[in-house]
Amino acid sequence: MNSLPILASFLVAMMLTSLPLPESFIIYRPDWLALVLIYWCMAIPERIGIFTGWTLGLILDVMYGSLLGQNAMAFSILAYLVNILHLRVRMFPLWQQSVMVFLLVLVHLAISAWIRGIAGQFSVTMTYWTPALTSALVWPFIFIVLRDFRRQITSK
Repeated sequence: MNSLPILASFLVAMMLTSLPLPESFIIYRPDWLALVLIYWCMAIPERIGIFTGWTLGLILDVMYGSLLGQNAMAFSILAYLVNILHLRVRMFPLWQQSVMVFLLVLVHLAISAWIRGIAGQFSVTMTYWTPALTSALVWPFIFIVLRDFRRQITSK
């Protein structure tokens, strides 16, 4: 399988993550990069894993100018958890996968909040956790689109 389509999907997720939105809608933005990372870690765990999560996190840290390593650590742990659980989660129906995605993104957000809190840059509000819910709601769509995309590029 060619790595270019996988890189393209991560690039699209980064563009969706950095897409400017009105202030009132920003809290509802799903964690696009985490969703794509979760999908590829489940689909091809032998190729996408902790190093990929770490690299994406570093790129996101540089993109947002956040504390260097904050997203890298959170995405690395997210990729590790998905690689551990991928065989079980694959067998779940989409609604149960959405629940797992909710929990995984919640862990990702908690790690980021913890790191930012240690650095003294952050206080957590209830709206901070909203992306976990919106990511779970968007998961079936992301799963189907990326699954069909993967099948299309592997059948060539």
